[in-house]
This record gives sequence, structure tokens and C-alpha cells, in this order.
Amino acid sequence: MIAGPSDRDDPASTPPQASVYNIANYLTLLRILLVPVFVWLLVQEGTAWRLAAFAVFAVASITDKIDGDLARARGLVTDFGKIADPIADKALTGAALVTLSALGELWWWVTIAILVREIGITVMRFAMIKTSVIPASKGGKLKTMLQVLAIGLYILPGPLDPLRWGFMAAALIVTVVTGLDYLVQAWRLRHTSPS
Repeated sequence: MIAGPSDRDDPASTPPQASVYNIANYLTLLRILLVPVFVWLLVQEGTAWRLAAFAVFAVASITDKIDGDLARARGLVTDFGKIADPIADKALTGAALVTLSALGELWWWVTIAILVREIGITVMRFAMIKTSVIPASKGGKLKTMLQVLAIGLYILPGPLDPLRWGFMAAALIVTVVTGLDYLVQAWRLRHTSPS
């Protein structure tokens, strides 16, 4: 049977789009809202404030994993989520790195190197999204995990410098290497896609 125009226009024949008002997007918004709370706690003096800042950072980081899993498992992927989720991620880690550097606890060159990579690759992926998609790699996931662990160690009080330096060095190396890998993938996609 050949479908006529009325059949093609029938809403029942096309899969429903997920509503923007869903739990995955709410968790993304929560992560964004927690950023200023986290920064305020981080700049306060005292061990209790540091532990509170660490707790907020940990909760916000965990929501990143949860909202992505929920969106994929329950079919809650939306255009809003695709844009807001990476923005929330970069806002949290970027705010943490900048604040730690402003407090004199992390070298500025480390923060700048990571932020240039993160912002640059995010802008590039958004610019390419209409023609091609560069999927997140295992290296990219490792990069995120190392960044979160390194930042968490810098937030925690106590004599943890060797651990902090080790994890931050690993995070920085993987961040730069995966950034270069994304650039190579983008170059190949651009030169192999039909003009």
C-alpha cells in the first residue's frame, strides 16, 4: 500500500520527540546552577568550606554521568540537551580550574592549556554538527575522568600534592592528545566529505 500525503503527515507514523522538560535536562540545569554555588564555597577559607565545595563538585560531576545515561536509556535525547550538556560540563570544570588558579593553587598555564582545548574542540564540534558528527572517543571519556579526579584532589584539603600533580599531569597530557586527535578527525572528515 502506497502512503498518501495524509498518511505521511499522520503524527502516529513518526516517532514522538522527547519533551525538553525531562529528568535528564533537569539534571543538566542543576549542574549549571551548582557552578556558582561551588565557586562561592571554594573561595571561602577553612576546611569545612573546602569539604563542602568538594561535595558540590562531586554531586555536579555525578549528574553528568547520570543525565547522559538516562537520556540514552529512556529516549530523552533532545536538541537542548545536546547543547546544554557540554556547556554545563565546561562551565563546571572551567570554573574549578580558573578559581583554583586565581587562588594560587594551580598554575595558570595548566588552566589555559586545558580551557583552550576544551572550548576550541567544543566550538569546532558545534560548527561541524550540521555536516558531520565526531563521536566522543574512549580517550575523551578518560580525559573527563582524569580532569574530575585531578580537580577533586586540588579541592580537597590536606597534604596531597604528589597525587594532585600526578593526576593533573595525566589529565593535561590526555586532554592535549585527545584534542589533537579530534582535530585530525575533523580534517579527515572535511577532506573526505563530498563538496
